[in-house]
Amino acid sequence: MQTQLETFETNLGSVRTAVTRTSPAAFQDALADVVDEPAIGAPLPFADVSLEGTGVVLEPTPDQLREAACGVTAAALGVADYGTVVLESTPAGAELAGLFPDRHVVVVRERDLVDDMAAAFERLGERFRDGDDDAVLATGPSATADMGELVYGVHGPRETHAIIVEDDAE
Repeated sequence: MQTQLETFETNLGSVRTAVTRTSPAAFQDALADVVDEPAIGAPLPFADVSLEGTGVVLEPTPDQLREAACGVTAAALGVADYGTVVLESTPAGAELAGLFPDRHVVVVRERDLVDDMAAAFERLGERFRDGDDDAVLATGPSATADMGELVYGVHGPRETHAIIVEDDAE
């Protein structure tokens, strides 16, 4: 029987998303290994990891957004059964950093994994009832077959990479 973390990793792989596990202490090294420059991002809402000092441009200008090869954002949740991440929308448009560049690196904490979509909506329910109900559910790179053959990257990133910050790893 797979653990929730193993299920999440397996399903990320099945939706063409590479995975790196790291500890909070090794986060910046893990990030450096997977980020393509120029990189943009949104501040991570986690106490134990940050994009400060990584070379990732926070609060990018429209030109920086257009020129970025990589975007780094945080996931509010990871849904193990689907390999899906929940990206919160913000008034400043932080989700653009993950949806516009060709490569999206999403940072998710192990403690923010849930088993399935029902658990995700249960966990997000109070926020949604309070009117904070704008989020993107992303599963792998953007893909479309609107015109025939499956093509990646037409409506969003061509490739995705998840960095999972482990709870017990130090």
